[in-house]
Amino acid sequence: MDAAAAARRLRAFKRWMREHGVVCSDALRLDATDPLGVHVRAAAPLRDGDLVATIPRGACLTPRTTGAAGAIEAAELGGCLALAAAVMYERARGAGSPWGDYLQLLPDRECVPLVWPADEVERLLAGTELDKIVKQDREFLYEDWKECIEPLISSGELDVHPDDFSLDKYFSAKTLVSSRSFQIDSYHGFGMVPLADLFNHKTDGEHVHFTSGSDDSDSDGEDHDEQSDAFADDQSTIENPTSSPSGSRVDGEDLEMIVVRDANEGEEVYNTYGAMGNAALLHRYGFTELGNQYDIVNIDLAMVTKWCTSIHSSRHARARVSLWRNLGYSGCTSQDAEYFEISYNGEPQLELLILLYIISMKHDVYDKLICVAHDLVTDEEHDTIRNVVKFVKETSSTQNCELNGLEELHDVKKLLHTESICSALLSLADMRETFYGSNTLEDDEKRLQACCIVSERKLYNSLVLRVSERRILYRLRKYASSRSKTNKRKHP
Repeated sequence: MDAAAAARRLRAFKRWMREHGVVCSDALRLDATDPLGVHVRAAAPLRDGDLVATIPRGACLTPRTTGAAGAIEAAELGGCLALAAAVMYERARGAGSPWGDYLQLLPDRECVPLVWPADEVERLLAGTELDKIVKQDREFLYEDWKECIEPLISSGELDVHPDDFSLDKYFSAKTLVSSRSFQIDSYHGFGMVPLADLFNHKTDGEHVHFTSGSDDSDSDGEDHDEQSDAFADDQSTIENPTSSPSGSRVDGEDLEMIVVRDANEGEEVYNTYGAMGNAALLHRYGFTELGNQYDIVNIDLAMVTKWCTSIHSSRHARARVSLWRNLGYSGCTSQDAEYFEISYNGEPQLELLILLYIISMKHDVYDKLICVAHDLVTDEEHDTIRNVVKFVKETSSTQNCELNGLEELHDVKKLLHTESICSALLSLADMRETFYGSNTLEDDEKRLQACCIVSERKLYNSLVLRVSERRILYRLRKYASSRSKTNKRKHP
């Protein structure tokens, strides 16, 4: 879109806001000059507590307010699926839609991996946390379209062309719903909130929060959408649920935008979409942040089992994992996978350390531990770890002698920073690193430095994700290597 067209659409949207009772403070300036999209700047200094916008609930595009509300309700659609249908319907109406001048300001679709060509997903996201997720998204969303959206248009209840509800249009609508919608309240459900969705995200650096006029609660919340909707993650929520009908203008029912952090004149004004790593940001919003401290890397339980069988045997791996579970532990779960998180600073999830500890036990200690495992389990997981370590120390005076006296430490991860566990972590880091292909971390860092965020948006964001994940694996190696360095200092 050229600058003149963007300016015209912005002027039309401002007229639309006035006609629908959306009040935007003169202290905010909507800027359409950025090639990455409309954003908001401070036209005057903003101070904590300032009210800078009010948005009537009836001005929001929701499954309740859309002209397709009756058909959506008859089809028993809910959550973000219902909102996607509402967006497609109002888009199909064009200038005849009450939200026409609002919708024309939005992009046709957000640049999220869901709508990237399959070959680009394969090439750009290989090895990252999004590699499998995007492919699963497409399968699940196709099923949703086939089972819910196609019958809706076939019913003839909506006076629109079938092409307006095509699979491609559904995917486009889903990118907007995923990246821009808010859970408004228990009556409206998920909705598109004009003006509110123009604020860009900044992790831990937001200037504004949204509240209802009668409630000063924070706006962050969770998505309660259907399980099959794999592309709907956590959503922003405007609290103070109400059962009032759409369009009602009872005092205090407008949504409010409140300044929570000062901004100087000329600064961009940010909202926050929550505490999310780059995989989640790219997945749902189509952008990434350099140095995002919420980034993680996952190591699948299947990978741990594969590593274990390469050293011991399949029987050994099955038995040790079974004992680990009997002690009350498990990994994180998603879809059909069980995994462990490696945090931004390279520290492994506690449950992974415990599993590696059990895998490294000698057979005689393992056999004795099986007999008393039930008695060692407590309501406090740290106490369970201490009980296990204390049992091992008392049972075998020759194994894990470096743990003597450590069971009293508050940081239980120090109990599990043994040579055998660190060796395992190094092997797992190497295995996980192979997912990214033959390029090194240094290669990816050089490509990122030379990449243009505007003209090479997909490549740029995929490289930020790859580099951030690979740096975490680098920190995991440092975490594991610190064990041997400590031993060398103690035993020159």
